[in-house]
Parts: sequence; structure tokens; C-alpha cells
Amino acid sequence: MKHVNWFCPKCKYEEFETDQFRAAGGILSKIFDIQNKRFTTVSCERCRYTEVYKTDSSMIGNVFDFFTQ
Repeated sequence: MKHVNWFCPKCKYEEFETDQFRAAGGILSKIFDIQNKRFTTVSCERCRYTEVYKTDSSMIGNVFDFFTQ
């Protein structure tokens, strides 16, 4: 993917890929294995440098995670 405003701060390459992951955020969420924090990653396609951004997590997604675990 190429975006006009993004370039790798390490090698200055302009093509990247994005992905997402979730993580537990507190003691209760760790005990019940609920990943209530959502993050988006942007990785340079040349050097694999990766930046992590915190994104909003939806309440529906948290409920779905709780019942599917």
C-alpha cells in the first residue's frame, strides 16, 4: 500500500502494510482473558520497521471476545 503522507522514518520508503492486534489492559481483563485494548500497526515493506498506534475498541467486539474465549 502506498500513502501520500506516510514514509518510513528509518529508510524513507513509502510503501507499507497495516495490521491489527488486541491486548489485555488490566488485572481483571487478564484474569478473564479479555483483550480490551486494540492497536494498529504500520510496517515498512522494505526494512520492516513497525509503528504501533492505539485505536478505539468497540464494546461489541469486547463482548464478542468474552463469549468466544
